[in-house]
Amino acid sequence: MRYVIIGAGAVGGTIAGRLAEAGQQVVLVARGPHRAALAEHGLRLRVPEGLLTFRLPVVESPAELGTLRADDVLVLAVKTQDAESALRTWGPSPVEGGATAAERLPLFCAQNGVESQRLALRRFRHVYGVCVWLPSTHVDPGVVAAAGSPLTGILHLGRHPHGVDDTVRRVAADLEKARFEAPVVPDVSRWQYAKLLSNLANALEAVSGPVGDPRAEALHARVRAEGESVLRAAGIPYASTDEQRAARGDKITLVPLDGAPRGGGSSWQSLSRGTGTIEADHLNGEIVLLGRLHGVPTPLNELLQRLANEFARERRAPGSLPLPDLLALADTAVAFLQDSRGPHSLA
Repeated sequence: MRYVIIGAGAVGGTIAGRLAEAGQQVVLVARGPHRAALAEHGLRLRVPEGLLTFRLPVVESPAELGTLRADDVLVLAVKTQDAESALRTWGPSPVEGGATAAERLPLFCAQNGVESQRLALRRFRHVYGVCVWLPSTHVDPGVVAAAGSPLTGILHLGRHPHGVDDTVRRVAADLEKARFEAPVVPDVSRWQYAKLLSNLANALEAVSGPVGDPRAEALHARVRAEGESVLRAAGIPYASTDEQRAARGDKITLVPLDGAPRGGGSSWQSLSRGTGTIEADHLNGEIVLLGRLHGVPTPLNELLQRLANEFARERRAPGSLPLPDLLALADTAVAFLQDSRGPHSLA
């Protein structure tokens, strides 16, 4: 099989490099300065073993690649806010032997959140979810860092909305040869919703810095508690913290990398690159949406969603909102909700 990695950033670039290292055929899809750097210098992957360079085909659109092969696997690794555009671009691509990518090829959604595979299923017949547990960073064009050892990451795989098949087993086998653990599960959404709860801290880190201060940790716990309440109200199952801890164990240890200081998570990286967009609508915003659908208040997730979008839109530096200011905004958001739900409220 050939892997077409749509979005060769932190997650996509790491998966691409490790697959190429294991002997798989890989095509990178990127744009702008990142694409130019990949074409000129190759994909530079900083890992515990050192700096690895992979000279791989790089395209921006399906037209540059030509007719897709019948054994191609599409891996969607753009941020969720860019998924619709990518799906619209790649779905109509012709495949050798007839029909289109949307009709014939498997599409693996290797992203945070749960929205992309729902978007994909509107266009693609064969959609697979990936729960991504992969510590990686992409800030500079052409360079991706992945500090995990001895495994680079753990990627739970399954069909969307549920089930397994031979395709997902074959992809899992390739990933297992490429320094990943890739459990094949019939209920991949359980793992993705559990990861969603963890990712609710992304916006907090992006706007106010690392969640290390006890006050930040306490705020994070309140943000996560909102998420758990919403999932319970919606009847959505998710893997427990103990189940996740048992699955991961000590399989991934972060190793300091020369020339690649450990940055923040995916949302922090978006602000660092000044992309102008951020994934908060599909992380904290997913909890807000479900809360509104099921009558569960989510003032803290609403606040973080709004702040993260403001930071991205205004291209503010990550971590530049002092924690005391964020805590004051959080208290105000909760108090405002309580006032609005008082005895004179229609709620």
